[in-house]
Amino acid sequence: MKHKLVQVLKFFGFLAVGLFLFWLVYKDQNIEDIKKGLSNVHYFWIFLSLLLGLLSHISRALRWKLLIESLEYRPYFLNSFMAVMIGYFFNLVLPRLGEVSRCGALSRYEGISFTKLVGTVIVERSLDMIMLLLLLVIVLATQMPVVSEFLSNNPGVKDNIVSVWEAKGVFIALGALLVSVLAGYFLFRDYLRELKVYQRIKNMILEFWRGIKSIRKVKNISGFVFHSVMIWILYYLMLYVSFFAFDFTSEYSMLVGLTVFVMASFGMVAPVQGGIGAWHFMAIATLFVYGVEQGDAQIFALVVHGTMTLLLLVAGLLSIIGMPFYNNRSTKDIEYLITDSPE
Repeated sequence: MKHKLVQVLKFFGFLAVGLFLFWLVYKDQNIEDIKKGLSNVHYFWIFLSLLLGLLSHISRALRWKLLIESLEYRPYFLNSFMAVMIGYFFNLVLPRLGEVSRCGALSRYEGISFTKLVGTVIVERSLDMIMLLLLLVIVLATQMPVVSEFLSNNPGVKDNIVSVWEAKGVFIALGALLVSVLAGYFLFRDYLRELKVYQRIKNMILEFWRGIKSIRKVKNISGFVFHSVMIWILYYLMLYVSFFAFDFTSEYSMLVGLTVFVMASFGMVAPVQGGIGAWHFMAIATLFVYGVEQGDAQIFALVVHGTMTLLLLVAGLLSIIGMPFYNNRSTKDIEYLITDSPE
């Protein structure tokens, strides 16, 4: 009961933050201007954007499948894909819940160690962060004046970056905690080894570590690299083709699209459901630096983020409903994905 209460409080807490950011972005926007802006959208490009987004999720599922196969498991592709979409769906409910949910779904239907799957997801997320940082380097190398103006226009963002960079005390505290844990282990290891809970924790850590080491055993390394790159190319193209859906962005270059994509992607990292509010703010502020009027940039962010979110909601719900049927299981298994996790 206490666990569920904490989850509910987290949900509403993060949602409140996201909605507050969303309100800050759109509080001065006239509803009639929004209606007019929506009526001028060329929706063919939005549909193409959604198709590219779906292909990126397929590529992610294939990459994850390659990682899992290095652990000597052979999950069905459709199970891997639906688990990925379930993960995206639950990230819209609570940030980072999706990583646990997709591992729980695949573990449930494929009989794969949940802890090992979590290890593979850690590998995936680490690779994603590396790719995003590489794209950021490209943006900084080619669009530094734009980034500088963005930071000048948004001192709050600049202050947050500086505070993270200068947070030495946090790292010192974490280091001290790690040293204390290790010292405690070596002093009391003979006593700890006799405890059942120690054995359980040890096995979980070993399973988790095997999942992380899965990247070293990937057999189809060329396919793995291909999908690691293709995921982000498709992510980028998903946003860039959306430029053609609006008259005010249709003439901008691919490099401008890349800058908006990278800056907005950092909004998705924010601890709010689906990047709501944070993604909008980053995309709008970046477009504004390039000369797009505030109202037009708001319409762009509303349509692009809204349709991306709608895709994840629909595909996620279909996966939650379809996964039990695909595996000839009871639909009661759906409740399992929401309320519990293996191991």
